[in-house]
Amino acid sequence: METALEGLTAVSDPAVIRGLEDRDNAGVYRIAPDLALVQTVDFFTPVVDDPYTYGQIAAANSLSDIYAMGARPLTAMNVVCFPRDALDISVLHEILRGGLDKMAEAGVVLVGGHSIDDPELKYGLSVTGAVDPKRLVTNGGAKPGDRLILTKPIGTGIISTALKRGAATRQIVDRIVVSMAALNRRASELMQEVGVHAATDITGFGFLGHTLQMAQNSRVGMKFHVADIPFFPGTADLAKEGFCPGGLGRNQDFYRGGVQMARTVPDHVQNVLFDPQTSGGLLISLAPTKARTLLGRLHEAGIADAAIIGEVLAEPAGKLVIE
Repeated sequence: METALEGLTAVSDPAVIRGLEDRDNAGVYRIAPDLALVQTVDFFTPVVDDPYTYGQIAAANSLSDIYAMGARPLTAMNVVCFPRDALDISVLHEILRGGLDKMAEAGVVLVGGHSIDDPELKYGLSVTGAVDPKRLVTNGGAKPGDRLILTKPIGTGIISTALKRGAATRQIVDRIVVSMAALNRRASELMQEVGVHAATDITGFGFLGHTLQMAQNSRVGMKFHVADIPFFPGTADLAKEGFCPGGLGRNQDFYRGGVQMARTVPDHVQNVLFDPQTSGGLLISLAPTKARTLLGRLHEAGIADAAIIGEVLAEPAGKLVIE
């Protein structure tokens, strides 16, 4: 996408707090001294077989960008591509019902949408949220000495690929479905209560892609011990068997130059780190004492997989170190 935008000039506006050039989770536009709109859009093809569950996951995924920036989602619009000659309209009804139920859980109002007839089914939301600019959380504020918390395990792309090929067990699939459908709302609220320097959600660019963007925007380095990063059960084994989505290879090609990977990290484990995620968790950067406080509160809130997985370094700036 960055290549497609080369040479194109967008209208500039001083009210834009976070825009295209910032590579953040959403765009932010100030409309008053104490109020800014946060805007994002996301949609994708099904990752599970059940239409209702797919609708829930797609909605949760779309809302995640708003939560990552410490904002409150207010309204949403459906984005639908539907093959009306290939699928019964009842399938779309269930997808939209799943999305509506997830929006209701988030306190979000559906105000419209757009649909087209398309050979490939896709669904998601365009979401508008609100935040006080003084409380805005970006992916560019991580500070040396910070600890890094991840709120959900990774591996959804690999497991979804295995599901499509009939190789994932029901137990493993059920585990990621619960996680993908879970809102990042409570994690967002808690990180703001404790005090946070930076955050991002982990989605299509994979764990390493989104983390590298945070390091580059913050002009810091980040160090991780791979054993501390939570994987969904069975993910590493499926990766070893070759169940890797196409987006994983693209993430590797684009982001590997910013990653110093220890030779002791096996190839299949590296694949999990580059795996594109659907409705992943938040990666949160904050001071060490606050990190321990936040981790305890996340666990008390039922976000049991949250873990401190790394630290922020002054050097190498804009790079990740994986040991």
